[in-house]
Amino acid sequence: MSRERTTLRPVDLARLVGVSTQQIRNYVDESVLPPTARTAAGYRVFHARHRQALLTYRTLAKGYGWDPAKAIMQAVHAGDLAEALTLVDTAHAALHEQRLSLRAAGTALEAVAEQNPDASALPRYDMRIGDAAAHLGVRTSALRVWEAVGLLSPARDPATRYRSYNATDIRDARMISMLRQGRYAFPQIQVILDGLRRTGSSDALRAAIAQRQAELTQRATAMLEGASHLHHYTTADHTP
Repeated sequence: MSRERTTLRPVDLARLVGVSTQQIRNYVDESVLPPTARTAAGYRVFHARHRQALLTYRTLAKGYGWDPAKAIMQAVHAGDLAEALTLVDTAHAALHEQRLSLRAAGTALEAVAEQNPDASALPRYDMRIGDAAAHLGVRTSALRVWEAVGLLSPARDPATRYRSYNATDIRDARMISMLRQGRYAFPQIQVILDGLRRTGSSDALRAAIAQRQAELTQRATAMLEGASHLHHYTTADHTP
């Protein structure tokens, strides 16, 4: 009997990837797995093709994410390979844009981190929140959020209680803005700012950039593996 004709139980597939048998049924209903035949008693019948589809989906998810992986498999099972490949291309294009953004952010952040707070490129006077936001090209609400999470601590005018952003505050806010655009989380940004404020060094910044580069490389490798599984699945002979 060929491998394709070998019958598998839902529990066999469930154990393969560590999910419940109900999840396997959900995958079929959502077209993540191909349709199944049923026995006279109404039980689903799975074959090696379902096993391959399951492994393809789970491998795709490691690189592309769960939702894109689901959409890719659904397009394949709908007979729309062009749409599936469009989704793959879109994910690769987005990853490429993240690499370019990271490279640009790294260059810009190095320049900002190494600026002397009294440099001529920075304001020579304290700014209120509206002026600071306009100077940085961000919303005043963003500055308030960054302050609330402890990334910024502008002084307050004793008489009016208005926030007052000095040159160092502006430098730090610019770094925060760039890092947030690079999808850094607040705790990661805090480490970078703490290192810069404590030592005047941008070592923490360089380490964060390097870590993010490594994460993108890891994701690209996972995407390559997922694409390989997808190619094998879409070109295999699934005829019983």
